[in-house]
Amino acid sequence: MGGVTQMDEIRAHVAHERDSTLEGWDGIVSWRTLLSADRTPTAGFTVGTAEIQAGASVEGALHHHEHHEFYYFTSGNGSVYLDGVEEAVEPGAIVFVPGTMPHFVRNTGTEPLCFLYAFASDEFSHVEYVFP
Repeated sequence: MGGVTQMDEIRAHVAHERDSTLEGWDGIVSWRTLLSADRTPTAGFTVGTAEIQAGASVEGALHHHEHHEFYYFTSGNGSVYLDGVEEAVEPGAIVFVPGTMPHFVRNTGTEPLCFLYAFASDEFSHVEYVFP
């Protein structure tokens, strides 16, 4: 499916996780992008699901980007590092990450840490990760 380029192409859309491409990084974290203007007839934000393996950390991936982001945790236990402070997260926790704030997520539990993520960006390809 091609990218959406005109407002009249934006419409209601239902996405299913099972139909989204599984992507990943070093076997530590995997994700599926569910809504992104380059893949779906949507705009305004990018949404997906992510999973960090038990005991894993993406600490080496301390990063920031200009877009605001949020995480909503659905299973597992972990922590999120936000600009020098680490906070515990569990199912039902939601985290808002302001644009340009350094952050990463760590799985502190014995099962995968799963969460929904969203960026205030039309498409995932517009989110430029900066690693300090």
